[in-house]
Amino acid sequence: MKMLILGFAALLATGSAFADTPPQAPVIHDKTGFFVHMDVAKVLSTTDLSQQCGIIPARLDYLDHAGQEHVLDYQVEGSGCINDN
Repeated sequence: MKMLILGFAALLATGSAFADTPPQAPVIHDKTGFFVHMDVAKVLSTTDLSQQCGIIPARLDYLDHAGQEHVLDYQVEGSGCINDN
């Protein structure tokens, strides 16, 4: 009897581990170009430019007003150059 209860409890525990979870929406990678329309509600992260010099790749992760996560990859000049005028 104890084995039956133990087996049933184990079945319930493994069943909850494989329960359906709502699929997450994929991250949208915005296209780079001369003009990119961005609907930014919240900035999640940006590339740190303070110690970089020259033209470097940068990344902006943000949420739009619908809650969808976006990623924008772009080129920018770093602000850590010592001999800048």
